[in-house]
Amino acid sequence: FIADFPDDISRVHYERIFNGLQPFYISMQLYVLIFLAVCISWLRWPKELAKAAFWVLVLAFLIHTFGLLSRMYIQGRPPITNLYSSAVFVGWGAVLLGIFIEKFFKNGIGAAMASLVGFCTLIIAHHLAMTGDTLEMMRAVLDSNFWLGTHVITITLGYSATFLAGFIALLYIFFGMFTPLLDRKMARAMAGMVYAIICFAILFSFVGTVLGGIWADQSWGRFWGWDPKETWAFIALMGYLALLHARLVGMVKSFGLAAGSIISFSLVIMAWYGVNYWLGAGLHSYGFGSGGVEYVSVFVMLHIIYVIFVGVFLKLKSKS
Repeated sequence: FIADFPDDISRVHYERIFNGLQPFYISMQLYVLIFLAVCISWLRWPKELAKAAFWVLVLAFLIHTFGLLSRMYIQGRPPITNLYSSAVFVGWGAVLLGIFIEKFFKNGIGAAMASLVGFCTLIIAHHLAMTGDTLEMMRAVLDSNFWLGTHVITITLGYSATFLAGFIALLYIFFGMFTPLLDRKMARAMAGMVYAIICFAILFSFVGTVLGGIWADQSWGRFWGWDPKETWAFIALMGYLALLHARLVGMVKSFGLAAGSIISFSLVIMAWYGVNYWLGAGLHSYGFGSGGVEYVSVFVMLHIIYVIFVGVFLKLKSKS
């Protein structure tokens, strides 16, 4: 205990410095700047602004990463220990994927949607932080750095990918309905982005779910028990598997892939946030909280209404 005391004091001093620097707040501001720069680049100075936005995105990601690593050092744990840290990590993972997408496609879509997801998730984290200490003591069932560093990180990376795919799908439909930007080349590129990210999301979500079952077997003596959290994780995974299958066999085209991605994204919202704040039952009681139900409900309902409206409009247009 005496040997660990100096290290504990250094962590306290570092936490004070970390709180003063506010890296997540700085990242939020940069994400807004990036999104606006990319939007302007679609109208004027496309090469210059797109390039600048990409490198600012990298800078914001590095600051975001610094915040994550700092919390890991202060707490002595992997990056995800509660719903607040999962919101921070979901945004971080989406921005990381967005950087790779932008590097490959170079059309501003990856940078714009990654910055938007990063901003939204950090806003969610900011509001979650108002409910109490974000570096609270760990629950007994979570007292395992190995499973926190494998199951939780893996499945949350899968959720990060679904956030990015869902936002790109929303933009795809918006471009097609309300702007002249969705030409054949852009449509093919955006559909390719959504498809590739969904494949990534399915892989990590599946592996993370299996790892979670192994952890549950060690903690509770059963691999699977249809707990609400487990059930909705399974529903979300099946939603994306069904969408991927429909795309592979030709049941849906680019629009169907985008629409299905938006609906499946709503399933992930339920698995990630809804179960913790709506149902309030099951063995995952350590993750429950309150607040934000109205906002999340409206967010999900707008997704569904958006897809239905666009689908009906396109069907009527094809008959006219």
